[in-house]
Amino acid sequence: MSEAMVGFRPLGRQQMAARVARDIPDGWYVNLGIGVPTLVADHIPPDREVVIHSENGLLGMGPAPEAGQIDPWLINAGKQHVTLRPGGSYFHHADSFSMIRGGHLDLCVLGAFEVAANGDIANWAVPNTDGAPAVGGAMDLAVGARRVWVVMEHTTKDGQPRLVERCAYPLTAPGAVTRVYTNLAVIDITQAGFVLREMAPGLDFATLQQRTGAPLHRAP
Repeated sequence: MSEAMVGFRPLGRQQMAARVARDIPDGWYVNLGIGVPTLVADHIPPDREVVIHSENGLLGMGPAPEAGQIDPWLINAGKQHVTLRPGGSYFHHADSFSMIRGGHLDLCVLGAFEVAANGDIANWAVPNTDGAPAVGGAMDLAVGARRVWVVMEHTTKDGQPRLVERCAYPLTAPGAVTRVYTNLAVIDITQAGFVLREMAPGLDFATLQQRTGAPLHRAP
């Protein structure tokens, strides 16, 4: 561990999800992908109306249910038990994808294996993971939602960058991502590439750049 990292602790999964939730404006219709993105629903302030969509046919999804309050028939696209806010609705899978493909979602929050400096995203499942054995609805969401944000670990378990100059994995969608939230930073994707907006407390720019596979630019 470098001297710059002594005393520094990356954000945890719940902290990452809370950081994403903080930036979602009132009134947006939002799809949350499998994994850390799903946790965002638990951190939406109760006084902020964010309508959460799940591609298996839910609109108005709420946070995870408390122990003893689980409805076994109410699940999201990741087969996790969820709640439904007042006014929420159920509908056919085809109608759900019509919402996605019709451009009716303000935002989709996805996980990813890699994001490139031009906004390319690669988030297909790979054989050594326990996730869904396919891309799921991510291809439709990446091109159908008005904005795509990614939340993921900044590096792999062996320290390789996930933010890269060019994706090594097959692409889910080209040029789709506009912002990335990691356990180390918040980074916008612009015509100039990766633009750093925020770093986790205690982290310095040089250390962050060492863990990023493409040049970082400081925000004006």
